[in-house]
Amino acid sequence: MDERERLKAFEQTVLPHLDAAYNLARWLAGNDHDAQDVTQEASLRAFKFFGNFRGENARAWLLTIVRNTFYNWLQKNRSGEIAGELDDEALAVEDVSVNAETVNLRFADASVVRRAIAELPVEFREMVVLRELEGFSYKEIADLADVPIGTVMSRLARARKQLHKRLAGEFGSGGKQ
Repeated sequence: MDERERLKAFEQTVLPHLDAAYNLARWLAGNDHDAQDVTQEASLRAFKFFGNFRGENARAWLLTIVRNTFYNWLQKNRSGEIAGELDDEALAVEDVSVNAETVNLRFADASVVRRAIAELPVEFREMVVLRELEGFSYKEIADLADVPIGTVMSRLARARKQLHKRLAGEFGSGGKQ
């Protein structure tokens, strides 16, 4: 395949997923400027290694590159944000059945929900974005993030508990209208 054919194949296969790539980078990085940098670097890497792409799921392949690029960027620029060991509070299992009615998401202001997601530790935020916003299955997330499916499920459960706690505090028992 010559360079023009490679570029055309890349444009047809990968570029349709740039919005999803930017969306993931934006949620992970927390701001537009850093997300643009991560997305641009990931796109360059994707093009460089496009010959290794085997034609499975281009979206998952690109988002894997975005994720890896982000974590490399994070390690260089904001290494303190990588949770590593989670504290006992983050690991505590809360009985949400008692509080299930305290949050009625019909009343949830989208900006409050976005802010709550943005405040999650990056490892949890990543799982929420990939599952709830990008629609990946647990298996796809496990493959994309190169972690066991149990880790995906655990991080998602913990992220949802933290979101529930934050939103319950924000909206109280009656919800705001």
